[in-house]
Amino acid sequence: MAAVVLAATRLLGGSRSWGRSRLRFGAPAHRQFSSGGAYPNVPLSAPLPGVPRPIFATVDGQEKFETKVTTLENGLRVASQNKFGQFCTVGILINSGSRYEAKYLGGIAHFLEKLAFSSTDRFDSRDRILLTLEKHGGICDCQTSRDTTMYAVSADSKGLDTVVGLLADVVLHPRLTEEEIEMARMAVRFELEDLNMRPDPEPLLTEMVHEAAYKENTVGLHRFCPTENIAKIDREVLHSYLRNYYTPDRMVLAGVGIEHDHLVECARKYLLGTRPAWGSEAPVDVDRSVAQYTGGVVKLERDMSQVSLGPAPFPELTHIMIGLESCSFLEADFIPFAVLNMMMGGGGSFSAGGPGKGMFTRLYLNVLNRHHWMYNATSYHHSYEDTGLLCIHASADPRQVELERAKTQLMSMLMMNLESRPVIFEDVGRQVLATRSRKLPHELCALIRSVKPEDIKRVASKMLRGKPAVAALGDLRDLPAYEHIQAALSSRDGRLPRTYRLFR
Repeated sequence: MAAVVLAATRLLGGSRSWGRSRLRFGAPAHRQFSSGGAYPNVPLSAPLPGVPRPIFATVDGQEKFETKVTTLENGLRVASQNKFGQFCTVGILINSGSRYEAKYLGGIAHFLEKLAFSSTDRFDSRDRILLTLEKHGGICDCQTSRDTTMYAVSADSKGLDTVVGLLADVVLHPRLTEEEIEMARMAVRFELEDLNMRPDPEPLLTEMVHEAAYKENTVGLHRFCPTENIAKIDREVLHSYLRNYYTPDRMVLAGVGIEHDHLVECARKYLLGTRPAWGSEAPVDVDRSVAQYTGGVVKLERDMSQVSLGPAPFPELTHIMIGLESCSFLEADFIPFAVLNMMMGGGGSFSAGGPGKGMFTRLYLNVLNRHHWMYNATSYHHSYEDTGLLCIHASADPRQVELERAKTQLMSMLMMNLESRPVIFEDVGRQVLATRSRKLPHELCALIRSVKPEDIKRVASKMLRGKPAVAALGDLRDLPAYEHIQAALSSRDGRLPRTYRLFR
């Protein structure tokens, strides 16, 4: 035992002396000078002699590359936004869509979307167009909405001349052969069947609520081609429409990731003085109608029990969308309405995520969290050049904490979306098409920050005084009457008449 104690004492004593020697003779806690041989005595906190002083990037909240806009002699606008990177997104946006089809067969814009990037005067087939784009790593797309048609290409910036020439040919010189039109008819039929069979009824309900809100005018016209018009739309009908609405003064050539002067040069080369396939006659029948909000109800009784993605059927649900008139995106109240839409928020009952996904919005807290039988409650805001539609109602004054949260969410969503080049392209094109200029992100964020609680109260009160638009799909036996829905929206507590209450 004595030997063991002696050995332990020596070990402990040795470890203490080893520790002291390490502290005395070991390396210092930090180096005072550079270890490089060229500058042996220069402290790390001082710049190296003879080396240029570094210039660091600063964040000042301003966007360095403003959107440039040039108007050509024929009225076509060219807009660009510089952005670093090898690839660019370029496209032509046209003030054209289903809202301008009042004097035509409904569904022309839908057909033109399916016919986009087909054969032209220079390219004898869609395959030739795709092969040309592939040489520059490019992809193409066409989208139509109620008020805008957009042809877009993303490709290597070095192929800008080829891309603009291809876009000009696709937009102004389509062949529209009978074979291509027949293929478009098949694509339209398939899309209509898919629209009526998909479990998510949101696209169909959106169509119905617009039809109810703007009865038989402008944005209330069918965005999808009605079945009875599919066989009636031919080359002559399409050319008649294109002659009136595919004109230079209704177009914007927008680009992101390219030099503005180069884009203007390409626009002059391919889009100035060219004669389109339908002739150069002046437009004679342009619809300049202003949207007239009417309110109303559109109902569609349907058995939804067989709608399913697999062998197990979905629960049979009744789907209702209520819309109220808001404002156009040109009005000052557009920003408060956008914040109000974020405050309402919502989503599906199985949505996952934290506060950034809307878990603290009013529809989550007051509807989905309180009523287990609710599968979905979501707010939508549709805004156009002369009107707007908010598809949910608000009846309580907002608290400051949720207002700040909604404003932060809206700014966060705006900035994250604008990190994508195609989104920047669409933003540039749509703003210049509508206003001939573009508000930069920091300007929009400043407008969002300036929204006050009284702004939300004002726009919500104004909206609730109007007539609602109601779209209902599914089993509608217990759907309240339109007058009762309108009365509930205008009442202080938002309650339906006692006839529809479970507990009186």
